Amino acid sequence: MNKTLILVVEDDRPIRNLIVTTLKTHDYKYLAAENGASAILEASSHNPDIVLLDLGLPDMEGVEVIKKIRTWSNMPIIVISARSEDMDKIEALDAGADDYITKPFSVEELLARIRVSQRRLAITQSGKQPETSVFENGGLKIDYTAGCTFLKDRELHLTPIEYKLLCLLSRNVGKVLTHTYITQQIWGRCSENDVASLRVFMATLRKKLELEKNGVQYIQTHIGIGYRMLRIEKPEQETKKDSINPQTII
Repeated sequence: MNKTLILVVEDDRPIRNLIVTTLKTHDYKYLAAENGASAILEASSHNPDIVLLDLGLPDMEGVEVIKKIRTWSNMPIIVISARSEDMDKIEALDAGADDYITKPFSVEELLARIRVSQRRLAITQSGKQPETSVFENGGLKIDYTAGCTFLKDRELHLTPIEYKLLCLLSRNVGKVLTHTYITQQIWGRCSENDVASLRVFMATLRKKLELEKNGVQYIQTHIGIGYRMLRIEKPEQETKKDSINPQTII
C-alpha cells in the first residue's frame, strides 16, 4: 500500500465517498472528516502527508482550517471546491493552500494533483536545499550557486527580475503562486502597478523559456490568480542517458 496518508475533508457524503473510493483504489491510506473541527483534530493528531479540503464546511470556512493548520505545519493542502470565483481561489491560496481544484473534477485530475504534491513532499523530506544545488526540470537547468540558467545546455541571459521570478517558481514547482505572493516576494509589496509589471516580466521570461513554436510550456498562467511552474518529464532518451550517468534531480 502507498505510504502516503491523505486527509479528506468533505461534508458532502457522495463526493467524500467518491474521493475515498478513488484513494482506496489507488492504494492510498486515508482519513476522513466532515467538518472543520474534525479536520483540525485529525490533522494535528495524525499529521497526514496531504489534505484534500472543501471550503464550504458546516461549522467554519475552509480558509480558517488552512490558516490553523499553517500555524504548525506546511503539509500540502489541495482545495476541492465548487467555488469558481477568482477571489475565492486567491483567498485560499494566499491563506496557504498549495493547489485548487474546482468541482466538478475528474478523478484523473485529482490523482495528478496528488502526485505533484507527493513529489514536492519528497523533495522537502529529502532535506535538499535548492539554494545550494542544481534544479532541473525537463530541458531547464538552474545553478542556484552560480546564478546561471540553461535551456537545453544553452545559457539563458535573464534580467535580475526574470531570474528572481524563475527561482521563485522553481522552488515552488507544481504550486500556484498568486500575484500577491509573487509581488511581495520580488518587490516587497503588492499594488496594481506591481501586478502590471509582473505580467510584463512574466511575458518576457516565457518568451526566453519557450523559444520553439508549440514547444514545452514551463510556466502556466492562471488568469486573474497567478502562475505555476509545471513539472516537465525528461524525454525517454535523456532518461536512459541519465541512468548511465546519474545526476541529482530535485
